[in-house]
Amino acid sequence: MLWSAATDRTFRRVEETLVGKCIHCRRRLAVSLRGTPVSAATLEHILPRHHGGTDDLHNLAVACKSCNNLKGSRHDHRSADDPGLKRVVEGLLARRRERWREPLAGLVLPPLHSAPEPEASLPSPAEAPPSRPSRRGRGRGRRRRRRG
Repeated sequence: MLWSAATDRTFRRVEETLVGKCIHCRRRLAVSLRGTPVSAATLEHILPRHHGGTDDLHNLAVACKSCNNLKGSRHDHRSADDPGLKRVVEGLLARRRERWREPLAGLVLPPLHSAPEPEASLPSPAEAPPSRPSRRGRGRGRRRRRRG
């Protein structure tokens, strides 16, 4: 999150925090210099990961929790070729490009982690935890009828 805020021109250093704006609604957000949210800041994947989005800085932005959740519930479940999703993603990518800057001078940023290869992120069958039986359809418990 710190890298996203450091490369977003709306964020300014104020003492030990970076203060800027949500990529969606422009709400005021703050991120500590340790990279933890001080306000309702979350890390937004502009193109969702399950649609091929990566952890590349150009695909990441700082968004308020409510906007990030709203985008997720309204758009992320759609198919990758959905016109509504494409329109939202293209708009956000354009906004991210407009707000892009080189990281703020004087910040001590952690090293960037590259995204792991898909094969490396999946455990081998021997390492995979045992699967649990499905509980779907069982509800929260059975109610017993009192006889009376």
